[in-house]
Amino acid sequence: MRFASRGGFGEKGGAAYPEGLFLVSNAVFHWHPDCRLLRAAPGDPVLRDLCAALTSGAGFTIGPEGVTPLPAAARGILQSRSSGTTGAAKAIRRTHGSWIASFEVNAAALGITRRDTCAVLGAPQHSLALYGIAEAAWLGADLLCLGEQRPGAQASTLHETAATLLYATPTQLRLLCEAGQGMPSLRHILCGGGRMPEGLRARLAALCPNAELREFYGAAETSFIAWGDAATPEGAVGRAYPGVEIRIDAPEGAFGEIWVRSPYLFDGYAEGSSADTRWRDGFLTVGEMGRLDAEGLLSIAGRRSRMVTIADQNVFPEDIEGWLISDPAVRHCAVLPRPDPRRGVHLVAVIAGELDAETCGRLLALGRHAFGPLAAPRRVIGMAEFPLTVSGKPDLREIARRLEAEA
Repeated sequence: MRFASRGGFGEKGGAAYPEGLFLVSNAVFHWHPDCRLLRAAPGDPVLRDLCAALTSGAGFTIGPEGVTPLPAAARGILQSRSSGTTGAAKAIRRTHGSWIASFEVNAAALGITRRDTCAVLGAPQHSLALYGIAEAAWLGADLLCLGEQRPGAQASTLHETAATLLYATPTQLRLLCEAGQGMPSLRHILCGGGRMPEGLRARLAALCPNAELREFYGAAETSFIAWGDAATPEGAVGRAYPGVEIRIDAPEGAFGEIWVRSPYLFDGYAEGSSADTRWRDGFLTVGEMGRLDAEGLLSIAGRRSRMVTIADQNVFPEDIEGWLISDPAVRHCAVLPRPDPRRGVHLVAVIAGELDAETCGRLLALGRHAFGPLAAPRRVIGMAEFPLTVSGKPDLREIARRLEAEA
């Protein structure tokens, strides 16, 4: 295993990262008295129960079914239950302090104060939205929870309330841009949970001219691993997040498993398990493959468990999904392997919604040009009822089940 990169502390962009970062492990969530909940959906029981848990610092579990308090002995514990993207559902257990540590880093790096208004576009059960809510409550920024609104209404609310900080996925940002509403008040956009489609940066720059876009990479088990800024080159996600040590299990410059050590890691699974998630000498991997260049910039290939070999060529479906999602005809997609008597497997691209023959043919031809005839999908099909997880990601397991049933 090769040592790769570590995000440092100290002066950066005029802000000093807090020296006491590693001393907050026993801290618990609180609701800062200056944090106001703006434009929340009235009577939302999940948001109501979440706010109560954040106010009291109690331990709780949050998932598709809502918020459930944990016993008093589990004060300061958060369990987030996923609906499972590629496998069975899991409950990820972490301390409040593992998130509070990064709240303090972000406040210093981004200049977040009580004068800011933070917005999240997803449901509170989605880990990215949950993080943004907890951070705003801790730091005292005002909070906009817009998961119940359609993208056009979200854009209008961001404009009307002069929101300054936004947490969103690439898909949410793309839908937001389609509304065409300018959002000049935004200072920072933090984008995670997927690959940035081609052209989205330029569209955001036009609608949000005063915003710094920071794409970040991480997982529910690891929280922040790396983040970038305007100077990060296309194809890379950035350098190690402050306090994170990254190692790549491969020779220098080659793709290998990403291993991380930081104060932001989870404690383990309270429910379920994952064969991809492993610990070694204090480092954790969730089975993601990546590489680091000589300057410490991290690039992501995809999950080791999703990689397929076609005619001796390793292919990551995530590469093709990231390319597809940049097409205006594609809102959600999934690329999955299917048995092939000649090559072992071939790939099929499943697109949300009904597709006409012309669109399918166009995407097939463009895919062969972009990835070559072996790696490109052999078929493009539309799925009218495209299954998504609670976090808004394609439910790969259910999509694969439907393909199998059709076959």
